[in-house]
Amino acid sequence: MKNFFAALLPAREQRQYAQATKRINLALQGGGAHGAFTWGVLEHILNDERLVIDGISGTSAGAVNAVMLADGLARGGPAEAEKRLADFWRAVSSTGQLPPLQRAVMERLLSFMPLEGSRVQAWLDALSRYFSPYDFNPLNLNPLKDLIERFVDFKALRAYTDLQLFISATNVRTGHVHVFPREKITADAVMASACLPLLFRAVEIDGVPYWDGGYLGNPVIFPFFGSSRTEDVLVVQINPLVREKTPTSSNEIMNRINEIIFNSSLLSEYRAIEFVGRLIDQGRLPRGSAPGQYRRVKVHRIVLDRFGTHFDAISKLSTDYDFFEMLRLSGRRAARRFLDAHFDDIGVRSSVDLRAEAHAEWA
Repeated sequence: MKNFFAALLPAREQRQYAQATKRINLALQGGGAHGAFTWGVLEHILNDERLVIDGISGTSAGAVNAVMLADGLARGGPAEAEKRLADFWRAVSSTGQLPPLQRAVMERLLSFMPLEGSRVQAWLDALSRYFSPYDFNPLNLNPLKDLIERFVDFKALRAYTDLQLFISATNVRTGHVHVFPREKITADAVMASACLPLLFRAVEIDGVPYWDGGYLGNPVIFPFFGSSRTEDVLVVQINPLVREKTPTSSNEIMNRINEIIFNSSLLSEYRAIEFVGRLIDQGRLPRGSAPGQYRRVKVHRIVLDRFGTHFDAISKLSTDYDFFEMLRLSGRRAARRFLDAHFDDIGVRSSVDLRAEAHAEWA
C-alpha cells in the first residue's frame, strides 16, 4: 500500500521517497520455539516504511517463518504477511486447537520442555534413545507438513518473482548443505529443513534424503551473493554465540553443544565474507555483480536477548500463547533498537565486526 501511494507523488518526491528507503536481505536462523522472537522482528520490519525486503533465507524454524512471510507478501503485501505469521504462531501454541498428534509433534519440534519430568516426556525420551523414527513411525507420518500446507500456497509462492527465497537442508548422504531456491520450494522442502533426525525419518526429495538444515547452514547467506539487488544482509540470530556461565548439568551441556554446532556454519560464512571484503578493500579483487567480480557484503544482526539467567527456566514452562507473545514483543523491541542504532549503516557498512566474530582465538 505504501508503494502505491508513493507512486502518486510528484517525481521529485518519489526520488526523495526512494532515497529514504533501504533494501535488505533477511537471514533467519533456526532455534525451535524461540523462532517466535523472529516473528516479532519481522512484524516490526513489515511496519517500518523505510525497509524493503529483497530476499529471505531461512533454516528450520527460520524456514517456517520465511515461507509464512513470503506467502503473505505474495498474497497481499506486508499486512497479509503480518497476519500469516500471527495466525501460524497462534495455531502452534497450546491454545491453538491442533489435533493431539500435531500438538505432540509441534511441542517436540519446537524444543520446549513443558512436559519435563512427566510420563509423556519420559516416553518420548525413551523412544528417541532406543528406537529410531523408522521404528516408532513406520508409516512416516509428519503432521507438521499438513499444518504448513494449511497456511502456505506453495504454487503462488514459487511464482512470486518479486522476492528471492532460499531454504537450506542437510543432504544425509553427502553431508553437504542443499539450498532450495524459491522456484523449488515445497512443503517437503520446509519439512526437510526442519527434520530433526531423532523425531522424523529423513525427508526424501527426488530420491535424496535430507535432515535439518541447521547442521550446515543456519542460516545460509551465500545464495544472496549472485541473486540479490542489495549487498546488505540482516541476520536474525536466536542461538547465542557466547555463554558466560560454564554448563554443568547434562541438559545445559547438551544445550551448549547444540548451540555451538548450529552456529558453526554461520561463523564460517562470516569468515568468508570478511576475507573477501578485505581483499576488495585492498584492491586485490574486483567489486561488482558481473562474472569474475565479488560482492562487498554488509552484515547486520539482531540477537535474541536471553533475559539474563532466567531465560532457560522461562522457556521450559509451557507452549501457551503468552510465552510466544513475550518473545514476539522482545523481537519487536530488538528490531526497533537495531534500526534506531544502525539504520544509517545499512547500505554503507557492516554493523557487525566480522573479524572479531569469526576469527580464532590465540593464546
